[in-house]
Amino acid sequence: MKLYHLSQSENTGYDTYSDMVVCAKSCVEARKIHPYWQNTKSDGERKECWNDRWSGWAKSPDKVVVKYLGEAHESIEEGVICSSFHAG
Repeated sequence: MKLYHLSQSENTGYDTYSDMVVCAKSCVEARKIHPYWQNTKSDGERKECWNDRWSGWAKSPDKVVVKYLGEAHESIEEGVICSSFHAG
């Protein structure tokens, strides 16, 4: 598993996520991770995160900027490690 920094500039201001650090198998998989994943577990719930127009994150994975950070420790599970939320 690898660590990635994800960011977006499509939704800014209050009640939005600007960026996050995630653990994923690849850059392609990292791009699909949504900040709401930290609160959801099932694949169905995770897919629905991208359909939530009030999510405060990019509207689609292709709007997310991904930067590789390095290798993750074997104990870290796939998903959101930390995220930056700008509350209003």
